Amino acid sequence: MGKPAQNAPRDHGGGLDRAIARHGGTRGEWMDLSTGINPVPYPLPDLPPDCWQALPDSTAQQRLTEAARRFWNVPEGAAILAAPGASALIARIPALIPAGTVRIDHPTYNEHAAAFDRHGWRIGAGEGAARVVVNPNNPTGAFWDGEDDAPRALLVIDESFCDLAPERSLIRLAARPGVIVLKSFGKFWGLGGLRLGFAIGDREMIGALEESLGPWPVSGPALAIGRAALSDVSWAAATRARLAGDAARLDRLIGARGGKVIGGTDLFRLYDVGDASQWQERLARARIWSRIFPWSRSWLRLGLPGSKEGWRRLEGAL
Repeated sequence: MGKPAQNAPRDHGGGLDRAIARHGGTRGEWMDLSTGINPVPYPLPDLPPDCWQALPDSTAQQRLTEAARRFWNVPEGAAILAAPGASALIARIPALIPAGTVRIDHPTYNEHAAAFDRHGWRIGAGEGAARVVVNPNNPTGAFWDGEDDAPRALLVIDESFCDLAPERSLIRLAARPGVIVLKSFGKFWGLGGLRLGFAIGDREMIGALEESLGPWPVSGPALAIGRAALSDVSWAAATRARLAGDAARLDRLIGARGGKVIGGTDLFRLYDVGDASQWQERLARARIWSRIFPWSRSWLRLGLPGSKEGWRRLEGAL
């Protein structure tokens, strides 16, 4: 397993168009298990017509921010910014301080390295003015303990999958200078198409990000849906329990076919299957899309089926 070259094409989950072009079928025939998106999304509330027609107002933005502060137990001294997806924030964060060296340990979500590289940073593995940590990591699922071996002017903690295990969140660090904690709405709530994410942390840096996004960065529907979901703690608790059970079921299913669990979260599992390309091909013939990695021949990442029919299809394909 080697480190990916800088400026190489980034690999991601999803990309059903690529799968269809190679294996045939239509989108409706495919089950996409290549992402870590909750297959049973948050039920959309009824939305007032004006949220589609009027420009988002400051009151709706403030209500969303207040719901986010309560849900994530954000420290008093930390600022919160809602944005059109975590990726929009990732692309802008490297411009917050002068370029230098950033520590990004491999393997992890590759958009961070791509964003820093695009802004002239050097990607390193030790000292540096900045560091990026994904907590829990994607794809290994490992949590970070919050300890660092060097002072940093910028520390980015990407917690896109941490709503699965809120007790492991490092949100307490968000009040420290130079710290930005990222939250994604597309994973745990299963609403990737909503394009909603949050930056929480250093007030000066959050202010700079807000300025770079311009007015009305988040749509009216996203403000309303986000507020409702972040206020629904019962749904969150029930969803964590369901996902934990489904993740264990997937481990048993893959383990019975010779795969070895080596990591993941309750939204995606990471397996050593020997020949990952062969497994992906076998699943693709059944119109099931999975995730493999250009830097590993044996790692296979699978998301969770979201229905009885989905589980039946996966079992049959294996």
